[in-house]
Amino acid sequence: MAPWRLPLLAMALLWGCLLPSSSSSPSTVAPPQGLQITDPGLLGSLDVEWKPPPHAQTFQECTVKYKLEYHSAGDRDWKVIFTRKLKLRVGFDLSRTAEVRLQTLLKGRCTDDVEVQSDWIYATFQIPPQGKLESEVQNFKCIYHDWEYLKCTWQPGLLTPRGVHYGLYYWYEGLEQAAQCAQYIQEHGLNLGCVLHNLSQAEYRDLRICVNGSAAATQLRPLYSTLRLHNLAQPSAPEQLQLSVSAAQELTQPLLTLSLSLSPLSTALFVSTQTETAVTISRANQSHISCVRVRGRTNIFCADQGFWSEWTQDCFSVPRKEDKQLFILIPVILSLSISLIIFMLIGQCKKRSPAGKPLHTSVGF
Repeated sequence: MAPWRLPLLAMALLWGCLLPSSSSSPSTVAPPQGLQITDPGLLGSLDVEWKPPPHAQTFQECTVKYKLEYHSAGDRDWKVIFTRKLKLRVGFDLSRTAEVRLQTLLKGRCTDDVEVQSDWIYATFQIPPQGKLESEVQNFKCIYHDWEYLKCTWQPGLLTPRGVHYGLYYWYEGLEQAAQCAQYIQEHGLNLGCVLHNLSQAEYRDLRICVNGSAAATQLRPLYSTLRLHNLAQPSAPEQLQLSVSAAQELTQPLLTLSLSLSPLSTALFVSTQTETAVTISRANQSHISCVRVRGRTNIFCADQGFWSEWTQDCFSVPRKEDKQLFILIPVILSLSISLIIFMLIGQCKKRSPAGKPLHTSVGF
């Protein structure tokens, strides 16, 4: 070998030692182990836990994470969580099968900063079916009245035996265990509704509900529901409604306003505003307005949906421009009429007295 080639060979060997070895980078990673789902009795909040993949401790220069996807059977989309934990509590509809899938994610210097994904592992959970579907309560609905109390109502199922007893149970994050309704709504001795108070801690969280029934020698299908209170809120009817007409002949309605019904005899014009508590109606519309009513609903920035409040009870009449002109003309016409009558009476008196002769009064001595 020529002597001048020795330095080049040494440099090449040194460069090869500095480069990371591709053979040392793992191209695959094992999935987690022991995936299981357990029910802690929280009406649909299930615990999902697993163990790390084999030899996870050898990846000292990489981060091991997990990708969990879950849904209730029949849902089109999967909810996704990325975590380093080995246990999570997630919500499902217990009337359907809970399905989860999990994989390992490995990334760092040991993988040349390329994310390596394992195969998926799967697990399911389902409570044993109880009772026939037709025995489940019907027409279950709830309204969160004025953000103060929740009122839920239902009707008996199609296959409901006599002597049935219904109970409502609820849970949200912050409660140690599921609680039972303390204020039922009864009809003919049958629980057909429930009122729940002090739910401020459950706002903007999942509130899990179960309505179960029991009867002698008969199993009934329980109903499970997950509520979001802010989407069920119904405010009370607006108060302190005031109306005024500006100098520009525009109608201003201050204070609580989210939806206005401006009604003449048989038609209605609706005006909506999102965040204001006042609205101005243009002069062009005033001739068509004979009544103003107001109702409210939770702002779209606070809830995806909700219920409209009742309309304001009183119908506030709006004076029209023609009415104002008429109110001004009536006193003027009355004044002119009275003046004309007075002049006519004076004229009649002059006609009855002799022309050119003053009236004398005789005095006796």
